[in-house]
Amino acid sequence: MGRRQADSDFGRFTLLVLLIIAAVSCCMAYLSFSVAFKGSGNTNSVGSRRSDEEDREEENGCCRGIEHLELWGDAVKWGSEFKVNSSDECCYACKEMCKGDDGPCLCDSWVFCGNREACGSRFGECWLKKQKDTLDPDRRDSGDEVIWTSGLIFGKGEGIVKLKTEYGALHVKLLPDCAPHSVAYILELLALHHCAGCQFYRAESRGNSWDPQGNHIEHATFGPPFALIQGTLEAHGPAFKDIPVEACPTVRRGSIAWVGSGPEFFISLANHKEWSKAYTVFGYVLPEGMEVVEKIAQLPTIPEVWNNINVSVLERPVPLRFLRMKGSA
Repeated sequence: MGRRQADSDFGRFTLLVLLIIAAVSCCMAYLSFSVAFKGSGNTNSVGSRRSDEEDREEENGCCRGIEHLELWGDAVKWGSEFKVNSSDECCYACKEMCKGDDGPCLCDSWVFCGNREACGSRFGECWLKKQKDTLDPDRRDSGDEVIWTSGLIFGKGEGIVKLKTEYGALHVKLLPDCAPHSVAYILELLALHHCAGCQFYRAESRGNSWDPQGNHIEHATFGPPFALIQGTLEAHGPAFKDIPVEACPTVRRGSIAWVGSGPEFFISLANHKEWSKAYTVFGYVLPEGMEVVEKIAQLPTIPEVWNNINVSVLERPVPLRFLRMKGSA
């Protein structure tokens, strides 16, 4: 009898340990999802005191590329005859050929050799190129042995893709000059015939804290609700690789940004200066698409608590998929 009692006690102890382990695991999972929105009430950060004009200059001034990548394409300026001191200069040279409003950019991609030892006599070469299809750039080579750094430039009306949901489609302008690694992943999703697993699962309205233009209402709280819809872009199939931190301008109404290194992401319904440039912004929803975002934010939700933060989780997740716009090439 005593032995059985001991066995029973041991079984209960084992069960208790397993329950504790499971609880800790759940807490860690919630922590990883909610860390992006911790401290959202901090309005005294240095970042929140910058002006809108300064933020806009920061975002528009991005000129980044991907190291160890060589893009092919028709040369509009030969690097053997055009050398600069940095990848930034090469990128800006391409941007200068992409400022017009009267048609496609003359230059939509650039390739720079910036490692003096590896490049040798080719150090400083800046090749300005034109892709046949900016949403499917011609990748010549990639890997640690590649000496080139390459980037894309999307001009006015270019680099716009469709984010399709059952509640309507959003038109999204991608920002490859600010977030080249992020945009490269979105272009990979475009090439898939599906995006199984991609969905919105969290939805929170502007509440009484932000007006319809996304401006914070004086003396109101900064949430909850936090004025966003959140989801994942991890499609079933190839393994997702963490996205490195890229340009982090102030999150504004319509901004699309990663939660951490992805694949979780969110679309903001408000201007969130209080988040202090904590997130990589890789695109923004064009104004006419925000009606769909607002519609999703009003769908039925279930309250949950993530790392002591009250959040609203959709009763039924909303599948999504990135698609090309008709006629884009």
